Amino acid sequence: MRVLVIEDNNDLATNIGDYLEDRHHIVDFAGDGVTGLHLAVVHDFDVIVLDLTLPGMDGLEVARKLRHEAHKQTPILMLTARDALEQKITGFESGADDYMTKPFALQELGVRLEVLARRGKGPQSRVLKVADLTYNLDTLTVTRAGTSIQLNPIGLKLLQALMDASPSVVTRHDLEQKVWGEELPDSDSLRVHIHGLRAAIDKPFDKPLIHTRHGIGYRMVDPDALPT
Repeated sequence: MRVLVIEDNNDLATNIGDYLEDRHHIVDFAGDGVTGLHLAVVHDFDVIVLDLTLPGMDGLEVARKLRHEAHKQTPILMLTARDALEQKITGFESGADDYMTKPFALQELGVRLEVLARRGKGPQSRVLKVADLTYNLDTLTVTRAGTSIQLNPIGLKLLQALMDASPSVVTRHDLEQKVWGEELPDSDSLRVHIHGLRAAIDKPFDKPLIHTRHGIGYRMVDPDALPT
């Protein structure tokens, strides 16, 4: 289960993350509403933990924009420090699927998230997006800036691994494992296929999305999002 935790209380976010990661879930974090909305739009999560009171953009606005502007149906569990019926109703109207009042038991949170994640599994398409590059995992179609891109099966596996991890670095070893499993190729195979992937998704366009971390691996990230 991949979970996005949008919470500005670092201690609470860490506790939630530690609990979920101990149970082998993947957790990403955002400490404000704007960053949280961005992550929720460009990545596919199984469920979102969304605090109601956030800097930059509150949880209600994040939920509204996610549902009505980005048209993302990722299940949302909203957190609040207040147990007011009116606030809960407003949260549900904004797009929340469940509600918990602080303080709460981590065990209950975990169970509720798993239930929401199961409900969220459905026929909706799974689309990865980084900058103007999109990859539909259901139809195996890749487009950048509206232009269709043809990739071979290994190129598609590399692309998914890099887009899934974006903006994080994926080590050479992890990429080889994801593409070839235990039967690792010769030492030049990964480099050759990365070169081919770059030729397809970067060379025809203005901004490169694949970046090399020498001696470590590769990452896919919008260069405009990198710190100056």
